[in-house]
Amino acid sequence: MRDTVGWDIGGAHLKAAHCADGRLQRVRQLPTPLWQGLQHLEAATAAVLDALPATPLLHAVTMTGELADLFPDRQRGVCGIADAFADALARRRPRDDLRFFAGDAGLLPLAGVAAASRAIASANWLASAACCAAGIGDGVLVDLGSTTTDIVPFAGGRIRAVGTSDAERLETGELVYLGLLRTPLMALAQQVPFGGLLRRPMNECFATTADVMRVCGELDESTDLLPAADQGEKSIEASARRLLRMVAEDLADVGLDRARELARWYRARLLDELHAALEEVLLRGAVTPRAPLIAAGVGAPLVAELASRARRPLIAWGDLPGAEAATDEARLWSARCAPAVAVARLAAACGA
Repeated sequence: MRDTVGWDIGGAHLKAAHCADGRLQRVRQLPTPLWQGLQHLEAATAAVLDALPATPLLHAVTMTGELADLFPDRQRGVCGIADAFADALARRRPRDDLRFFAGDAGLLPLAGVAAASRAIASANWLASAACCAAGIGDGVLVDLGSTTTDIVPFAGGRIRAVGTSDAERLETGELVYLGLLRTPLMALAQQVPFGGLLRRPMNECFATTADVMRVCGELDESTDLLPAADQGEKSIEASARRLLRMVAEDLADVGLDRARELARWYRARLLDELHAALEEVLLRGAVTPRAPLIAAGVGAPLVAELASRARRPLIAWGDLPGAEAATDEARLWSARCAPAVAVARLAAACGA
């Protein structure tokens, strides 16, 4: 199997996975706020490339960053990202090969990107699901990321998703724009219990789900790479202040315990929304009642709770066949960066 690097270029993060000798060696995630310009992608790409071994490598790229409002439409986003990445690679590693994941069309060279832009756009979920289907045959991938959640059924070694585009997947519950870190809390509810009454929260981006998880004591700070909603500190107290601002309260007036109550409610609300989408997918009957959930993403621990609610077995992404990692750290980050790992393995398997 050829040594490969898989890349998942999102609008907020760049994720890269290096596979060598049939094993995952290292996974990295760096902030890339593409809405502020392609220079962030170029800098993050350079940081990863400079740390790779000197031997020639095959690079396989998938992306969702074309959705960033830096670009006027998806096609120009796909082409702009592909060109910027190819330039960064050529400057530092001219001997390496480059391919772009285009779903059923496979891994394409840069020259094929423009014609296949629709297939390349936001196809990272398809790479992850393909690895799951090849590994265990039947199940439902639930990749709960920082911004979105993918819910992808597969059976008989084939992906059974109804939707293919973002628009179709939003209609079917297979793509949910809720995540563990970046979701503004105003997207989760129009009424919030506080002080024994229901209160309409402020429709302002005062706080995000990262604040919720931090106040709940469940946030791994190494995953929260982007600034807080107010550009402020990332402490429990600062997150509590941001949470309480949603309901027009101050921490000094109501205290940390009330902020914790609010955080626990928002956490439960997030799980309720994801459970409803999962049920919508499961009710179509594409998978058997005992088909497992595969937990991936920074929110993988919450996927375990979804599996319990759905009364289904749970398999961690890192426990899939062929998911061998050289270190415990690589295994941990493999789940958090599943699409990058997936395209690296797909490229290694076919030798693109």
